[in-house]
Amino acid sequence: MNPVPIRASTQEHLPIEDIRDDIIILKDGSCCLVLQVSAINFDLLSEKEQKAMIFAYAALLNSLSFSIQILIRSKRKDISAYLKLLTKQGGKMKKLSLKKQLTKYKQFIEETVKKNEVLDKKFYVVIPFSTLELGTVQTAVSIIKKKKTLPYPKEYIVQRAKTNLAPKKDHLVKQFNRLGIKSYQLKTKELVNLFYSIYNPGKKQELAEIKEITTPILEGKT
Repeated sequence: MNPVPIRASTQEHLPIEDIRDDIIILKDGSCCLVLQVSAINFDLLSEKEQKAMIFAYAALLNSLSFSIQILIRSKRKDISAYLKLLTKQGGKMKKLSLKKQLTKYKQFIEETVKKNEVLDKKFYVVIPFSTLELGTVQTAVSIIKKKKTLPYPKEYIVQRAKTNLAPKKDHLVKQFNRLGIKSYQLKTKELVNLFYSIYNPGKKQELAEIKEITTPILEGKT
């Protein structure tokens, strides 16, 4: 008698229950929203500007009455599409001198990428919403049983989370604006694509419309 293969989904081990209305719902009922923020080249600022930036950042942290998480994500820059564009533009050029210059520029870019690892850095700020703010207390019995169900319906959890997180988000956006940093909340599609790329680093696929998504966030190997 042949043994039946175990087909447990790796996605069951992820902490994410769902992503709805731009809010990430975790399996324990807690939630969070994610802000993507721009960066400032601190080294290019004058000494006076650097001190002003440090004091402004300290003021931002001191103004917080809630917790945040700061995430910096670095990944190798893929310039294959840019190189294809250069090749395409070079084919359209009729002037030989310009075509030669473009070819040299393309070779320079390729050599630079080979010798130096070009990284793409993105910065995120996560604002959490805990289950305690839902009015639930995780008892010892629930920890032992490891319940897989949410403490309340998703619609209720999302509504409570949005009400709680909206003023916190607005406060952070205003504080970032004072620092000259642009920030915006990631939408549902952007969040799905972000987690898909995190858990599937070797894949270049970007998920399309949410209603068309049939691929799980994490793809296991068979």
